[in-house]
Amino acid sequence: MVIVSAAPARANEEARIAELTATMDERHSERERIAAVTALARLGSKSTLRPLVAALSDKSATVRGIAAAGLGKLGHRAALPALRNAAASDADALVRKRATEAVAAVCVANGIEPAASPAAKTAGFGNKPRAVAPRPEIYMVVKSARDDSPGAHDKKARAAHADVLRTTMTSSVAGDGTLTSAAADARKYGLGLRNVDVSCVSLETRQSGGYIEVEAQLRLAISDDRGKMLSFLSGGAKVQVPKAKFDARYLPQLRKEALENAVRGLFANLVDHLRRSATS
Repeated sequence: MVIVSAAPARANEEARIAELTATMDERHSERERIAAVTALARLGSKSTLRPLVAALSDKSATVRGIAAAGLGKLGHRAALPALRNAAASDADALVRKRATEAVAAVCVANGIEPAASPAAKTAGFGNKPRAVAPRPEIYMVVKSARDDSPGAHDKKARAAHADVLRTTMTSSVAGDGTLTSAAADARKYGLGLRNVDVSCVSLETRQSGGYIEVEAQLRLAISDDRGKMLSFLSGGAKVQVPKAKFDARYLPQLRKEALENAVRGLFANLVDHLRRSATS
């Protein structure tokens, strides 16, 4: 879980980046670091360059892969040396792939021609390298999203929470080159469908010491194209605000942030799970 201590809605970006960077310390759990690096990658700020580059050395392959993808989206040429090193020497194949895709994305963003690889010099095809779009490996569709949490949330609030779950998961899928939600891609590459139902099973607000915290717990149900249930994943995230700065009017925004962080933290585990299932 990632703990974000910032004034809701209008938190200072630099303070948020500093707190997320602190959460990247390996004294924190892998789950916390995954949620933190996902949040950093999402910000799209140049100030995230240093922590994302540092995350390429994390002991977790999932963290390194998210960092590489985030640097690719950031498009800052200063990340190229670290990304090229990861593309060439990371111990994990998926991290190497993400880093290679990121190198291509950064080069395109900056009008730089990537260095030619030996394979690019095949006779008859020229030797000018070019960025190649990643081939999707998994066909995944967000089948449903809902707020099943206990409590007094009204119908409108639950609908809003479900929309946050669906939107965040769908955008995460769209931002991952190894996934596709397009049936045409599935037919082209012979990919089997994996449906994902996202549900919020707990959304609690409580006082913890000098903080007010909102914690979201999610459950993902994965099924095939015939509706056969295959597996489940669960995880969550929480957002903390100093009690002295808490204003009940910001509670909907805090819930939204907790739900978004929970989806993004769980998404990396979902992708790894689907990849392993596809190759087993």
